[in-house]
Formats: sequence, structure tokens, C-alpha cells
Amino acid sequence: MTIEWRYTVEQDLGVLSVSGYLGLDAVHRFAGAVGWVVGRGSGPVIVDLTALRSWSAEGQLAIIEAARRLAEAGRGLELAAIPADGSLVPGGDCPHIPVHAALAGALAAHRTPHGEPPEGRTEWRTAGWPSGDVAGE
Repeated sequence: MTIEWRYTVEQDLGVLSVSGYLGLDAVHRFAGAVGWVVGRGSGPVIVDLTALRSWSAEGQLAIIEAARRLAEAGRGLELAAIPADGSLVPGGDCPHIPVHAALAGALAAHRTPHGEPPEGRTEWRTAGWPSGDVAGE
């Protein structure tokens, strides 16, 4: 079992949405998605786990490694809607990872003072990600 992913850039904010099961079999694919993210966009990245069924210890470690990799690129990582059956416990050497209950709250934290979303949107996704499903809508 693996994951599907979609990466959306809205001005200086990225949203990496992940679906499926983030286990040992999917860690390499997730790392590839993070590589894609590092090379595109700027600013913080929200990893939207709304459609993630669950994750293993290896999947959680992949999230922590992604936070490190993004920090090295000068970008932060935030999580939205972590699976109910898991909690992320990063080590002491891990960058701070803000956790939001839902994607809407994570996006709201990055809106302008007037409540407007960032302008402009670019999107990439795996072939298995359904079309027409847009982050934050």
C-alpha cells in the first residue's frame, strides 16, 4: 500500500496533501514528494493529512525527516489533521512542527490580516490523485 500526493503553491505557502497509508512501503514516495516541494515554492509547507488513513512509526519518522529537510532549505513544516490513531513525537533535534486540527485552521493561520487567502495557485499531483479536488475548498 502506498500514498498519493498533491502539492499546491499559493504565493509563499505550500500545501502537500497526502492520501493513503504512510507506512514503510510509502516512505520513499513521500520523500520524493518532499524533494518536489523543496524544489518548488517558498515559505512554509502545510502537510495536509486529511485523506491519510493512518501512518506507521516509519511514516512518522519520514514526517520528521521532511521537517529537517525543509528547515535546511529555510522553510518550515506544519501538519494539518494528523491521523486519530497516531501522535507525532519528534526528537529534541527536530525543528518545531506546528500541528493544526484541520487544513482550514492551518490555512487561516496564513491568511492576510484582512482574512484573504494568498493569491495565485499552482498545483502538481500524482496520477492517482482525483482531479477537481482543490486544497482548502
